[in-house]
Amino acid sequence: MSDILKGAVLPAPTEPLDALASPLLAPESTAARPMWLKALEAVAALLGASITLLLFTGVLSRYILSSPIVWLDEVVSLQFLWLAMIGSVIAVYRNEHLRLGVFVDMLPEKLREYVHGFALMAMAAVLIALIPPALEYVQEEWHITTPAMEIRNSFRVSALLFGIVGMLAMVLGFAGRTVRMQPLILGAVLVAIVAATCWGLSPQLAKLGTVNVLIFMVGFVALSLLSGVPIAFCFAAGTISYLAFSSQVPLMVVIGRMDEGISSLVLISVPIFVLLGCVLDATGMGKAIVDFLASLLGHVKAGMSYVLLGSLFIVSGISGSKVSDMATVAPALFPEMKRRGQKQGDMVALLATGAAMADTVPPSIVLIVLGAVAGVSIAGLFNAGFVVAMVLLTTLMVLARWKARHEDMRGAKRAPMNLVGKLLLVAGPALVLPFLIRSLVGEGIATATEVSTVAVLYAMVVGHLMYGGLNARKIYHMLVDTAALSGTVLLVLGAASAMAWAITQSGVVQQLSHALTTLPGGVFAFMAVTILVFVVLGCLLEGLPAVLLLAPIMFPIAKTLGIHDVHYAMVVVCAMNVGLMMPPVGIGFYIACKIGGAKPDEVIGAIWSYLVALIVGVIVIAAVPWISTVAL
Repeated sequence: MSDILKGAVLPAPTEPLDALASPLLAPESTAARPMWLKALEAVAALLGASITLLLFTGVLSRYILSSPIVWLDEVVSLQFLWLAMIGSVIAVYRNEHLRLGVFVDMLPEKLREYVHGFALMAMAAVLIALIPPALEYVQEEWHITTPAMEIRNSFRVSALLFGIVGMLAMVLGFAGRTVRMQPLILGAVLVAIVAATCWGLSPQLAKLGTVNVLIFMVGFVALSLLSGVPIAFCFAAGTISYLAFSSQVPLMVVIGRMDEGISSLVLISVPIFVLLGCVLDATGMGKAIVDFLASLLGHVKAGMSYVLLGSLFIVSGISGSKVSDMATVAPALFPEMKRRGQKQGDMVALLATGAAMADTVPPSIVLIVLGAVAGVSIAGLFNAGFVVAMVLLTTLMVLARWKARHEDMRGAKRAPMNLVGKLLLVAGPALVLPFLIRSLVGEGIATATEVSTVAVLYAMVVGHLMYGGLNARKIYHMLVDTAALSGTVLLVLGAASAMAWAITQSGVVQQLSHALTTLPGGVFAFMAVTILVFVVLGCLLEGLPAVLLLAPIMFPIAKTLGIHDVHYAMVVVCAMNVGLMMPPVGIGFYIACKIGGAKPDEVIGAIWSYLVALIVGVIVIAAVPWISTVAL
């Protein structure tokens, strides 16, 4: 295979890909980790393993033995909320919560420390404000018992209180160890002044009506976001401030909405598909797919670009994670692409936009979350995602072929058919997996949650037997990593759910709905606004939070205009992914640069043509509903 690729495989990046900016919380070394944290990681790993095995047992019992386990959903739901909140605490320790650090990093080092101090104190203030309503919520839920096992619901929702207190302890501990006292005191004073001012002005604020949405939901959230506060805490800060200072609604509603946003059984597939991505990386299943495609197409002009895009398309159908996809594909292909004369900036630009293209290929975590939040059929989203991704893939391939018109093809040889056959045999079990996922969900044999467990266990067994790379220690670390990453995603989901509810109750949605449904141009104008809004918010809010925040608001408007929900979902996700990769703010752009080993300055000039190709594809998808609905 090395004769075909003409380059050694580069090591995958080992440092955290989310720590693109100076860390808000600087984690200690692995050796210095306290025993209580190790115990917490062990509990998270045990919960992740238990959920996976229980769900798989449920699949076997229902479809093979025709005997569903009636108590299974209750036990899994309890474990899932605890997994999410423990993962959130671990993610705070690891500095893995999603945040926008671009603007903070532009500041002088001395000023940056004061901004960090403010951000830490803002996080602490949010968590302190949530403790009393979380405790009240636990007490209220004591009166509710589950139907099958008659477990008091307080045992499940106490995970929220545990997570809030745990994150507060983590934030305060790191604040004391990593930031000087003066910036912390100044940050605390500033937060206290803002809170006291709003409290004193609350009678006047209550009279402003929907203007408060701009003050708190936009102003406070934007200020927190620019200060480097993690996105989940930004949403929570805006919601808490809005309810506390301009309404009579008790803050326990925030905890209730967070619980509702996190606890949907559909979302249990999120950590399991994250685990699937970890298995993919550890076993090298993705690398086998890349090698096969390279032997098949590597000898033609623009062939390595086709291989990169095709690999992202297929591998995305296994991992569900853009970061995992890029880290799998780039090291295997970049050496040969560079030898053929492609510039580093062009390669990373193609990598970034290819990952954006592939995000609609199931098992896309974004599609799963969107389906849960907006009430859209996940099976329908999975079926439509393949076709939509093919449209975007075509636009990128056409541009890649044009750019490769001067490519140096000397030394590029067609791989012998016996080698192609051998690589196909090696890659075969991995190639089966995305089609297995799609067919099980599309045919209604298994739900998105159930199929995720089938996929994980299949990948573990086949990956270990055919590709190696798995052992008990690796599986344990993958389970802990899964808990931390899932905690970050689900905490954002919970905070966004609370914020979306507050915005809806304010009456802004009704005004917005009237404005958007009466736009000149009707459906086409609404689609144009949708694309623009989600591209911009995809830049600022790391994509997924934008979907979580606006989906409950925008989907009812789309339904009023007669737009098919799956069609609208495809437009939303594609536009969001364009924003995610758009410089100078899009976080996905910087992750691609980090994985590809290029400076952002090298890539900015090259990526715009690829982004234009993606936008053309998004416009075509928006204008032709048939593309999204033909596979339904």
